[in-house]
Amino acid sequence: MKTDIEIAQEAVLENIVNVAERIGIQADDLELYGKYKAKISDEYIESIQNNPDGKLILVTAINPTPAGEGKTTTSVGLGQAFGKLGKKAVIALREPSLGPCFGIKGGAAGGGYAQVVPMEDLNLHFTGDFHAITSANNLLAALLDNHIQQGNELGIDPRQVVWKRCLDMNDRVLRNVIVGLGSKADGMVREDHFVITVASEIMAILCLASDMKDLKERLGKIIVAYNFQGEPVTAADLKAVGAMAALLKDAMKPNLIQTLEHTPALVHGGPFANIAHGCNSIRATKTALKMADYVITEAGFGADLGAEKFFDIKCRKAGLKPDAVVLVATVRALKYNGGVKKENLSEENIKALQAGIANLEKHIENLHKYGVPIVVTLNSFVSDTKAEIDFVQKFCEDRNCEFAISEVWEKGGEGGIALAKKVLDTLEHKESHFKVLYEDSLSLREKIETVASEIYGAGGVSYSPAAEKQLQKLEELGFGNLPVCMAKTQYSLSDNPAFLGRPVGFKMSVREVYVSAGAGFVVVLTGAVMTMPGLPKAPAAYQIDVNDEGVITGLF
Repeated sequence: MKTDIEIAQEAVLENIVNVAERIGIQADDLELYGKYKAKISDEYIESIQNNPDGKLILVTAINPTPAGEGKTTTSVGLGQAFGKLGKKAVIALREPSLGPCFGIKGGAAGGGYAQVVPMEDLNLHFTGDFHAITSANNLLAALLDNHIQQGNELGIDPRQVVWKRCLDMNDRVLRNVIVGLGSKADGMVREDHFVITVASEIMAILCLASDMKDLKERLGKIIVAYNFQGEPVTAADLKAVGAMAALLKDAMKPNLIQTLEHTPALVHGGPFANIAHGCNSIRATKTALKMADYVITEAGFGADLGAEKFFDIKCRKAGLKPDAVVLVATVRALKYNGGVKKENLSEENIKALQAGIANLEKHIENLHKYGVPIVVTLNSFVSDTKAEIDFVQKFCEDRNCEFAISEVWEKGGEGGIALAKKVLDTLEHKESHFKVLYEDSLSLREKIETVASEIYGAGGVSYSPAAEKQLQKLEELGFGNLPVCMAKTQYSLSDNPAFLGRPVGFKMSVREVYVSAGAGFVVVLTGAVMTMPGLPKAPAAYQIDVNDEGVITGLF
């Protein structure tokens, strides 16, 4: 059996100019990065603003398990299937982070015969967007420490510096560091911290900004520290905005690549969904909606994280109204949620399926709360039995969900036609009545507890003393009207990764709360979730290599 990277490397790619021309983008509207990657120009984006919007389809999933779900694979395969049916479709995805690529999760280009390509470029440096975000983040950190060193005119309290440096790599030893050691000329000694680039507020700002003017306004609002009077100090106060914007100028432009079947894909931005808001850029999604009749986008990890943030943060901020949701599951993952060990997942086990399907049931219930029609798809494995598939199908249809099998990993777009037809039928016959979960007027505590109870199934929320103080301060500073961005383990509906299935009545713990004022949301850290992940004992990096001819191996 061929690996994902072997399939991708054997594919015959079209010149990206030809891919673009088929959806009405001329060569002059592209900024080329070789033959197979390009950025879309600001002028082109401006020129299509009067076009009607296409239909917006969100792809989300149950909570991830070691058994695999295939959300990106399904997104790509669905886009290819629309192409097979003669529909004008564009896929809008996130860019992968180097952290999971070299860590445990691998890349994020899809899989099998449902991939976006060039796969190696996408999973590694791509067009440099993440490097630009990292540089802008760390420029702000350098200007902050330099200001303190050069007389501290703003009266910044070094004990209340909240801006963190970042790196797009899993590196646990950088979570808590001391900077400024050495002589007086080396800066003030203080505790500092790193986050992974995809958790940086600048990543969120890039993904939520509508244009350069909006980007600069958001950058200026970033709170970097508090002064000795407890008042916020911003990036604008540090005169950092212009230089940061200059670093981000090209990164603001969406990237155009293609699938294995030459379906156009806009891949732009990449915040994690467990520690950030988990969606590709608003600019890419809105551009795609003006380019095509159907736009397939995805939100990271399970629907409790990615879909909730897509609806309550991205759609709220951008005025987007999704027309349908595709909810991805696998028989294997549902059995894993029912208590079956990974090595036994290929055996038919209806009893375990009946127990584990509670996880899918909760996600269906959650999505219904947003008023968007749902299509459930089972990502097919050869070990799935007819009895298992029939059980899941009846379960979904009994809950007013359309159902389809997806075979896109094995068959590409052809294997997604059944799913595409179900989505098209849903778009035609079921109206979306999208609404957000909570109103802006609720307090931050009420928003946290609404998400915890309504989406996670928690019986209550406990706050650390620090979180209590932080909530009070943020309300006093006028940030109480912002949505909340919950940072939580992706592996469970709860904040404890060991609680599989559908945990109920648990107490969710909130340990820290802080505002991303430029992004426009309040981050809530729950359980033991980290904003700088670590590498596993045997990182995926061990398997990655490049031969004498320059061919990369081991990426997945």
